[in-house]
Amino acid sequence: MSKHLKVLIFILGSMALMVACGAQASPAIPTLTPAPTPQPTATPEWQREGWNLVWHDEFDGPDIDHDNWKFDIGGNGWGNSEAQTYTDRPENARIEDGMLVIEARQERFVNQDHTSARLKTQGLQSWQYGRIEARIRIPEGQGIWPAFWMLGDSITTVSWPTSGEIDIMENIGREPQMIHGTVHGPGYSGGNGIGASRYLAGEPYSADFHEFAVEWEPEEIRWYMDGIPYFSLTPADVPGEWVYDQPFFILLNVAVGGLWPGYPDESTVFPQRMLVDYVRVYQTQQ
Repeated sequence: MSKHLKVLIFILGSMALMVACGAQASPAIPTLTPAPTPQPTATPEWQREGWNLVWHDEFDGPDIDHDNWKFDIGGNGWGNSEAQTYTDRPENARIEDGMLVIEARQERFVNQDHTSARLKTQGLQSWQYGRIEARIRIPEGQGIWPAFWMLGDSITTVSWPTSGEIDIMENIGREPQMIHGTVHGPGYSGGNGIGASRYLAGEPYSADFHEFAVEWEPEEIRWYMDGIPYFSLTPADVPGEWVYDQPFFILLNVAVGGLWPGYPDESTVFPQRMLVDYVRVYQTQQ
């Protein structure tokens, strides 16, 4: 075999070996998947640091939850010479768009010329101490009297005002930029209740939703509007017995007329609606 032929055979053999080696798959280099960035768990909007939510109604169902609410019925003036009959009709209280609607109407019903609704948790739910709050858009107009308030469970045995009353929010229509927080007890009730007012600059309270709350402890009650404290009360501040050491239940209502707000006039537009987004009760974490 000639020298040149040997060289040619060597070259061809080397090329074949290189092709064979190239046909083998190169070992795959693993791709590193980056660890996902931990995402914080969304905090439910009803959570509050330092508080446990013990009861709430978000009004998300199709109807008013009768495990949470009862109705006061009647048109007897309710001790304030009010001009409405309270009913449990859907015309006066219902759920719409995830909110409780309490509607005051101008219509003859029973012995009054107006109707409305007053809901309460009496006999179903009551609490002693905690943070009680609601997000509400109040109605407006002369003679319209919306309220978010509480009464002592003992009212069935000792009557008012010995039972105690905590008004978390009241408004009277002739004061569209003012809400009131008050307590009533033995020796300081009615026009002598102890409280304070919160003025809203720029627009009436009826223009938007606001959160109204109290934080109630054994020796102090504090009032808040949109998270801002505006009044506090201790036993030393009342000229009578401190009766806020028992369970209280919640009420929501829109009255029409009465000795304090006065009565509707030609400027008052009906119907008027109070919209309640939620009611929540918290107690401190132990």
